[in-house]
Amino acid sequence: MFMSTLRRPNNRLSTMRLTSMHEASGTRSAESGNCARPTMDVVVLAGGFGTRLRPLTEGRVKPLLRILDKTLLERVVEVVPEEMVDRVVVAAGYGIEEMRNWVENTNLPYEIVLSVEEEALGTGGAIALAREHLTGEGPVLILNGDLVSSVDVVALTQHHEKTQAKATLSLWQVEDPSRFGVCDLDDFGMIRRFQEKPAPGTEFSNLINAGCYLIEREVLDDMGVHKHSMEREIFPDIAKSGDMAGLTFEGYFVDAGTPSSFIDATQVCISSSRFDSGSSCCESWFSDAVCKSGVTGSSIGVGTKLGEDVTIRDSVIMDGAQIGSGVQLTRCIVGERASISAGTELSDAVIGHGSAI
Repeated sequence: MFMSTLRRPNNRLSTMRLTSMHEASGTRSAESGNCARPTMDVVVLAGGFGTRLRPLTEGRVKPLLRILDKTLLERVVEVVPEEMVDRVVVAAGYGIEEMRNWVENTNLPYEIVLSVEEEALGTGGAIALAREHLTGEGPVLILNGDLVSSVDVVALTQHHEKTQAKATLSLWQVEDPSRFGVCDLDDFGMIRRFQEKPAPGTEFSNLINAGCYLIEREVLDDMGVHKHSMEREIFPDIAKSGDMAGLTFEGYFVDAGTPSSFIDATQVCISSSRFDSGSSCCESWFSDAVCKSGVTGSSIGVGTKLGEDVTIRDSVIMDGAQIGSGVQLTRCIVGERASISAGTELSDAVIGHGSAI
């Protein structure tokens, strides 16, 4: 059901400021055993246009698509314990007004600042542009904006401090690493080589960059605001210098950037109880906390209407959708306020927001 998301790794050793909740910036700490957790600035890379998720991203910015009762942006950030977050800087390139309106009308436990790219800058340029909005001290946590995972940020931070690395990457094991950044991890938890999207058969490892990493500010200070790639231009040099660490984690890792993987991300959030409202049964999540027959492995959003004798398997039904009687859906995503007429049978379909079929 979750593709490769549940595989356990071999653990070898112009800008805009938007505040959703006004907090005093500075140092906070929370106790984890006898160790205080450091606070940090968080940068979320969310500058893509979401083309792989169309038509869901037509008229809707990808970070604000909802997975159960939270947006994708919130899902990405929630891997960081709230008490560790100083500020969240979202590196965005489109849908700025929609993002601004959402932030202004959403109560979040952290401050959000938008760093707006006037043109595509790549991962390196986007991070360099966001640098001016960072207010704390110590390493900065970078998160890819479409990943839903069980990465342990506390353990990652501890490994970063222990190794005194300039960059520390979370790592995940996959069968085909050629589509990712590949890491050569030694027995001391240090990455000796980094290889971005190597040709199939030339990979030196099946451990990949899992899109969550800590990086020291001295590295950011040397990066210019121009188009360049962290993965192709920055990481290989840090690894070669012996200053890059890596830490594997267990659980799940889902790139929610395609319709199929968006469904996978939804299902893994259900199975991991990553929701604050609604309830789950039959491997499904119901926003109104009322389990409905005929629904398995799916999510049912707020204000949806399901007709009689529906069969909904491994699907995402977004807020306000209307599903007619006798409808059969398998691995489908039905957008907000969309409607499906009685007796319709669909598989592997994506219905855009407000559409009617």
